Amino acid sequence: MKTVGTLLFPGFELLDVFGPLEMFGMLRDDYRLEMVGETAGPVASSQGPHAIADVAIADAGPYDILLIPGGRGTRREVANDTLISWIKRHAAACGIVATVCTGAALLARTGLLDGRKATSNKAALAWVKQQGASVLWQDRARWVTDGKYWTSSGVSAGMDMALALIAASEGAAKAAQVAVYAEYRWGRDPDDDSFAALYDPGNAGKAT
Repeated sequence: MKTVGTLLFPGFELLDVFGPLEMFGMLRDDYRLEMVGETAGPVASSQGPHAIADVAIADAGPYDILLIPGGRGTRREVANDTLISWIKRHAAACGIVATVCTGAALLARTGLLDGRKATSNKAALAWVKQQGASVLWQDRARWVTDGKYWTSSGVSAGMDMALALIAASEGAAKAAQVAVYAEYRWGRDPDDDSFAALYDPGNAGKAT
């Protein structure tokens, strides 16, 4: 049984959280899911609906997998020293750290991605790059794996990454079955980033 700890902060992106958790949550014998926030209780998403942080960061962990979503709230949280310090401490101890969308910016601020390949939402990549100048940012990738660090592009890419992570841990057949249960067309190629070409440097940073 592996524990997936998902970080919540005000302004998180709904699908960044619940897309991957839908995939992990279908394997109840393999994964236990927990939500963690700076404080326990309801946390408002970027879209408005709240999710419940089961535990506060002071009482959280350790986790086998730490999932860090993106969302408009990341613009504020990159300057939250308390949260960044917690991410750095727990990410270093986790077996796997996975980010969705601009969640990569929060991880980049810890310095743990320095010298490693990573990606993020291409619409926001110019801003994300500013949070980690020593990261080897990949301009075209659906998701990227470098050691225990998994980073994915925007929003729905987190589901493809989660299934790839399940495949790496539990086997491709089990991941494929999860995709069938979810009636989800799993994009298995991490280099198939059809959205990268839609954005140019002048537009980067304006989306979630």
